[in-house]
Amino acid sequence: MRFGLFGSAQAKRGGPDVDSGLGFRDFIDYNVEAEALGFYSTFLVEHHFTGFGQVSASLNLLTWLGARTRTLRLGTAVIVLPWHNPVLLAEQAATLDLLSGGRLDFGVGRGYRHNEFSGFRIPMQEADARYEEALAVITRAWTSDVPFTHHGKYWQFDEVIVEPPTAQKPHPPFWVGAGSRGSISKVAERGYNLLLDQFAPFEATGERLAWFKQQVEARGRVFDPMEVGVARAFYVAKDAADKQAALERRLAAQQRQHALAQTPTGDNKASIMSFADTTGANEDSALYGTPDEICRKIEALEKLGVRYLLLTGGGAARDNLRRFAREVMPAFTGGSAALSAAD
Repeated sequence: MRFGLFGSAQAKRGGPDVDSGLGFRDFIDYNVEAEALGFYSTFLVEHHFTGFGQVSASLNLLTWLGARTRTLRLGTAVIVLPWHNPVLLAEQAATLDLLSGGRLDFGVGRGYRHNEFSGFRIPMQEADARYEEALAVITRAWTSDVPFTHHGKYWQFDEVIVEPPTAQKPHPPFWVGAGSRGSISKVAERGYNLLLDQFAPFEATGERLAWFKQQVEARGRVFDPMEVGVARAFYVAKDAADKQAALERRLAAQQRQHALAQTPTGDNKASIMSFADTTGANEDSALYGTPDEICRKIEALEKLGVRYLLLTGGGAARDNLRRFAREVMPAFTGGSAALSAAD
């Protein structure tokens, strides 16, 4: 199996005695060590207007991380296309891909949080159309060696050519967050890679993976399980009480995210919000427990066809990351995980 990371960082707001950048620097150090421990990639969220300092400029933070690492793949999970000028975004992403030596995994999505669309004064009803137009512009921008013109519903560009070129050809791989059968089918149709969320229980994740495999093969392509990244919260617990406390923290965070995402009328039906916010459902979807418990859960995911896990959470504590690398990863990677000098 392949293991990567998925997550965020937080910058605290406060007075002159508060180091607002500490959370971002901790995120960088955490990922630098993850590379040394044998992790393959990191995927970084984009969120706005949360009030608790989540990452809003994903490509900026990944560029800094790219300068501190050598092999770690640098992913976005996801950049919400309806909020961005697609030509400017194509230029910024191409710069990161070029400087990192072709390590960008370009994860994109439509967005699902009502408060973010409201903050940008963009109707959520326009999300699909804006996403499709931006995706078409970015793809053309990365593959055109001559100036092009685009006159769409939301964006107009005249005789533009995006610079610099990307390192990966024809462009960095697209990764798309999807959950419904229709959206997963569209990912397969376009030949993109798939990101599955951390909240779906194992059974639902297995069904989505099987559907994507079926759709890929129906189009005459060979299915590669490494083209599906499955996010899972993880926590290597000291004992049962430690595990329970961690699950309660995760549930509280999930409920806070749900509140940010929901519309005033309560009709947001995004797939990422479709699972019960209870402690039982929370535990069913997460890799929480002792190393043996976590290994059994990963074995269950393996049986469903999962081969690429993106670990999120863990308290962002490096001792937790080290324990996972030492006591869990070797059972699934065919050998000992690399250990850092800080071990």
